Amino acid sequence: MRKLLVGLVILAALVIGAVWLFSVPDIPRGDLEAKYAKPPSQFIALPDGARAHVRDQGPKDAPVLVLVHGSNASLFTWVPWVNRLDKTFRVVSLDLPGHGLTGAVPNGDYSQEGMVAFTLEVADKLHLAKFAIAGNSMGGGVAARFAEEHPDRLTHLILVDAAGMQVASGDKTPLAFRIARTPVVNRIMLYITPRSIVSEGLNDAIVHKEIINDRMVDLYWDFARMKDTRAATLKRFSLPINRDVENNIGKIKTPTLILWGEQDHLIPVAAAHRYADAIPGSKLIVYPATGHIPMEEVPDQSADAVRKFLNGT
Repeated sequence: MRKLLVGLVILAALVIGAVWLFSVPDIPRGDLEAKYAKPPSQFIALPDGARAHVRDQGPKDAPVLVLVHGSNASLFTWVPWVNRLDKTFRVVSLDLPGHGLTGAVPNGDYSQEGMVAFTLEVADKLHLAKFAIAGNSMGGGVAARFAEEHPDRLTHLILVDAAGMQVASGDKTPLAFRIARTPVVNRIMLYITPRSIVSEGLNDAIVHKEIINDRMVDLYWDFARMKDTRAATLKRFSLPINRDVENNIGKIKTPTLILWGEQDHLIPVAAAHRYADAIPGSKLIVYPATGHIPMEEVPDQSADAVRKFLNGT
């Protein structure tokens, strides 16, 4: 017992020392808004008190495409698609609760269901009667669940390396994700968020290394450290695994396009085939030598696929 107590004291001292030496302070929300909320960024007040960071680009009378980003990402991951599609479509991108410049939300709901409700509230505020929705990774799971719960609001569904279907885990789960899912140990993430852990995560996710640069790493690192975001992230990763998308996949009748990176090390391409098998009439495109974010890694090919799909060609 004495040895155990001594060990715990030493462990506590090491943790306190690490926090003291390596802690990274929060960044005030206002500082990041000044840095990143350039036009066409806008903030929308939602009924539950959340302040949603949104970009609404392209002709207002054009068919609408809503873009939902993945875990620890932001609406900026969709810029390559927006730049290629906003002449033809009205493209709405948003920062989910606990992410980007939306950050922590008053109701503290960072569940998949909460993110579906958040997306619906944004759509209602923008008076989007019907629209296509695309989601990547975690956002793909949100988009799929949206299609299950609100099919009357959708014209098309686009799943990009989407979460939601149970398959064997990828072989390169980022260290930050592993720590965030480890009880007790994950508390250290409230104080310590080294830039290197962000860089490691991006390198694990992306095959086209040429797109990784200091600006990309800093963007993710900045948003991870916005005031109250780290606590929101910890709460999100502490939620139980959700199987609602897979359990209700038969409800999806919306025309569906599935885009996937063949070398996705986070959500293996086997998940793409499970989606394709489960959604009748869906179309699957797999991009060789591509990782977890095709919209950034192969923007020309993936945006062209989306354009043709939405135009029915």
